[in-house]
Amino acid sequence: MGEVWEARHSLLGRSAAIKVLHPRYSSEPEIVARFFNEARAATAVADPGIVQIFDFGHHNDGSAYIVMEMLQGETLEHRLRHSGPQRWPDALRLVRQIASALAAAHAHGIVHRDLKPENLFVVADPEVAGGERIKVVDFGIAKLVGDDTVKTQTSAVMGTPLFMSPEQCRGAGMVEQRSDVYSLGCVLFALLTGRPPFVADGIGDIIAMQLREPAPPPSHRVAGLPMAVDQLTLQCLEKEPSHRPSMSAVAMRIDYILGTVGALAASDVAHARVRRATPPWHKG
Repeated sequence: MGEVWEARHSLLGRSAAIKVLHPRYSSEPEIVARFFNEARAATAVADPGIVQIFDFGHHNDGSAYIVMEMLQGETLEHRLRHSGPQRWPDALRLVRQIASALAAAHAHGIVHRDLKPENLFVVADPEVAGGERIKVVDFGIAKLVGDDTVKTQTSAVMGTPLFMSPEQCRGAGMVEQRSDVYSLGCVLFALLTGRPPFVADGIGDIIAMQLREPAPPPSHRVAGLPMAVDQLTLQCLEKEPSHRPSMSAVAMRIDYILGTVGALAASDVAHARVRRATPPWHKG
């Protein structure tokens, strides 16, 4: 539907990405509305975990454009495809950043509605734990409370089935913040196991599983996961939205898990190393 160009401000020396909608789509009001929806949603929230938008509008030839920060790194989809499942502490650190960014978006009445590994960009950042920061991108189908520019019909299914909430799969007109929590649970499951919780050959089969089939615990596919990680993942993947935690609660739960379970695991590893390093004549 368009192209992305790298640009550099000649005076400031600052790089940016320019996303240009193809001219033939720039004359379609609904497509342009969705395109600019991405810019409006992202600019409504000032958070380091959300891609920064500098400008948007129409070029002289009528084509729509968005100027945004240039991201150097990889998507989570690329990482999963090339590196496979992540260590659970690393997965939690990444998901904690996503939860924090989306909690800020939710506080501004914005629901992303298309959270998936392709829309999560990993960039280097020495100032955060692990040296990496997640940037949430592509708010094209985000819902801004009180804004009907991007229409959502009751029968419309918007999103990506592998990471869609049950209410999205039903085409529910009112998709709220906890829909993003479900999608985040799918992302966490994929980071832990290397694949989403529900996989099938056909889209209809995937949607049916999202609607009716209970999610399996990640520990059924990956050995050694703490029970707390299983519990958090499954709570995010509850079919009933009211049974899911809020984004801010997810972030706090992860802080607790990393601060307690993670510390105990690190301590156990350290003790095991000491035991292995102790000569037999020093025992007893």
